[in-house]
Amino acid sequence: MNNKQKTSLFQLIGVLVFLGVVLLLDQVISPTSSLSMLLTVLQKGSVYALAAVSMNLLNGFTGLFSLGHAGFMLIGAYTYAIFSIPFDQRKVVYQYFEPAINISFPEVFGNAMGPVGTALGVALCVILAGLVAVVFAYLIGLPVLKFKSDYLAIATLGFAEIIRAIFQWQKLGPVTNGSNLLKGFARVSTFNLKLGGITLSLSTFVPVLIATICIWIIVLVKNSTYGRAFVAIRDDEIAAEAMGINLSKHKMLSFCISSFFAGIAGAMMAMVLSIAQASNFKSAMTYEILLMVVLGGIGSISGSVIGAILFISASEWWLRGLDSGKWLGIVAPGIFRNGFRLVVFSVIIMIVVMFFRKGIMGDKEISVAFFKEKFASLKRKKKKEVAK
Repeated sequence: MNNKQKTSLFQLIGVLVFLGVVLLLDQVISPTSSLSMLLTVLQKGSVYALAAVSMNLLNGFTGLFSLGHAGFMLIGAYTYAIFSIPFDQRKVVYQYFEPAINISFPEVFGNAMGPVGTALGVALCVILAGLVAVVFAYLIGLPVLKFKSDYLAIATLGFAEIIRAIFQWQKLGPVTNGSNLLKGFARVSTFNLKLGGITLSLSTFVPVLIATICIWIIVLVKNSTYGRAFVAIRDDEIAAEAMGINLSKHKMLSFCISSFFAGIAGAMMAMVLSIAQASNFKSAMTYEILLMVVLGGIGSISGSVIGAILFISASEWWLRGLDSGKWLGIVAPGIFRNGFRLVVFSVIIMIVVMFFRKGIMGDKEISVAFFKEKFASLKRKKKKEVAK
């Protein structure tokens, strides 16, 4: 077994152990437990980790500065919700409109095949969410991918805002429910497996599993010939074109792949939040995802995952007490007040950026070689200290 095979085996074992731990936590942590926020962090963290990695594929590996991620996530969330709302609930959800789409894939497959069919229907809705996002990405990519740098960012940002406005347009109410939210579809709290008299909770395991599979596919894309072509375009477009790389084709491919996984992240967001509403997918969401990418390291998939988990953990859990007047046993209602955690969080981000100019991981990935290199550098530092 060569080094590459050993590395792949260690990574696979690490992923399986992580999934096993998540499944165990799903069973032992109850909703009323003090550690219940850990499950929330894992759920939201998996959504944002996939969103950050998909953005990094476009911004970090291909060098296309896009700010339309929230728009593609919105499309994915609505697609998932529209095609998974049960038929008997559509009249309640679309209370002000006559629903134009009256099919629920989880319900259709579930009636035919039972729980397995319901799971297949949910999987189909998730994949469909990504495919619909790809269609929109292809259409918007035809004109905007001719732009570069800031112009591309502005164009994609404008697309995201236009999509959000269109989905809230009352005339599209029979499809999108206008400015009203969509609900009643399959969500993470419904992903439970009954084995005899035991109920196996999968509310956290399912989104983490989906994110893991999608990120693994992105890793395969990155290591393929297409991924190397993306990196070549990022480094030098003229040299890449001289080597025979079709710039427009590969840019469009990167844009569509990134949008596909952003659509899936949007579907996961709908699962986690139990609702789909356009007002949740503002441009601020894109900036947050971009911040996760920068914190983790532009050009590092591992860094994007780490950045997303740290961002969600700090903003949703660790610093939450700063808004309630109590934090780490310190009671100071005169200082700690609503919104104070955002101030502290901003300061923390500034400190991290100051000390990690290229992000936490830079352009490196977590691997056996990475830990060996870190261990070797520590040994060299100790030797130098002893020599002094």
